Amino acid sequence: MMPQDTSRIRYLLQRYTSSTCTRQELEELFAYIAETPDESTLHEFMEDFYRDLPSTEVLPEVDHDSVYRNIVSPAPLQRKRVFPLRYAAAAAVLVAVATFVLLWLRPDASPETAIPMAQQAGPVITPGTNKALLTLADGTTITLDSAGQQVINAGNTSISRRNGQLVYNEGKTDGHVHYHTLSTPRGGQFRLTLPDGTKVWLNSASSLRYPTVFSDKDRSVELQGQGYFEVAQNAAQPFKVKVNTMEVQVLGTGFDIMAYGDEASVNTTLVEGAVQVKAGGNTRLLKPGQQGVLSTDQHTLTVQEADIQKIIAWKNGLFVFNNMTLTAILREVARWYDVDIVYTVTPSNELYGGGISRSLQLSGVLNLLEANGFNHFKIEGRKVLVLP
Repeated sequence: MMPQDTSRIRYLLQRYTSSTCTRQELEELFAYIAETPDESTLHEFMEDFYRDLPSTEVLPEVDHDSVYRNIVSPAPLQRKRVFPLRYAAAAAVLVAVATFVLLWLRPDASPETAIPMAQQAGPVITPGTNKALLTLADGTTITLDSAGQQVINAGNTSISRRNGQLVYNEGKTDGHVHYHTLSTPRGGQFRLTLPDGTKVWLNSASSLRYPTVFSDKDRSVELQGQGYFEVAQNAAQPFKVKVNTMEVQVLGTGFDIMAYGDEASVNTTLVEGAVQVKAGGNTRLLKPGQQGVLSTDQHTLTVQEADIQKIIAWKNGLFVFNNMTLTAILREVARWYDVDIVYTVTPSNELYGGGISRSLQLSGVLNLLEANGFNHFKIEGRKVLVLP
């Protein structure tokens, strides 16, 4: 049980923000945050801490180099997570202070080890933004971003664009089925509200094809890439998501589908409600917290427990890693920052855990990966070279 003494938490926060905390103190702070069931208490600690600062003092910034040197141990370490990752509670507080909590320590780290810096040649590469391409039924394309507001009229369909999302107003059918496609590039994301009220978050390098008016029998859409769905309930019209040879059928629920072509599987993760996954003659019913995994090479469909916070972190502006290899992490990085990964060597096989804000510049993400792994990186234009 973590201490409930407010003064102790203030002390740990002061040590953290002044870059003087030891590894044991950092473990204590993270463990407290990870085990605290009430997020409001954590925010109160933060507000109290900053309120106590003198009015003339600027809010402190974390010196990541110094923090890293203070928390690593001179003794050889096995790869070890600093605290049990309950990211929704812990990272929401400390990401605001330090912008990251990458939590695995290098086995060969020592107090003198400084965070290496990713080399960069060319312009600074910034994170992705709200941008997409809308293709109408007649082939007309409309470029979308977060700027301004507009109303798009397409036949009997009226579409509103505002704050980085599209909202379809329920239209009337003219007897024909008209399909629109919303596509996000690498380095882009967008939100969409379908005519039935279903909300969709599209991750980078993804597309969703959907009718402007759903039929009386069902509501079917086609996905490529990754999307998170909050389906409007309508028992009379089952909602279906088609991904190549797989189909996910729901009545009313929240779930994520990841179906990138460069990944080894298509993953359907259920957050709440119930979904039925069909593929290759196999059918699986998922419960909340479960993931249906369709192997793209063996075409097998299995069910496993899922790390929900990791799966939907992208939707909340975070990268979250849980026993992930460097190559898997860099695939996400490539899509979000619109860069190509070039391996000059075989990457190390250590596993990473923790999280990084998706609002960091690319160099910031690579610096954190360097600090906690064995590979170095060099940015050349829009390429990331993976070095020894």
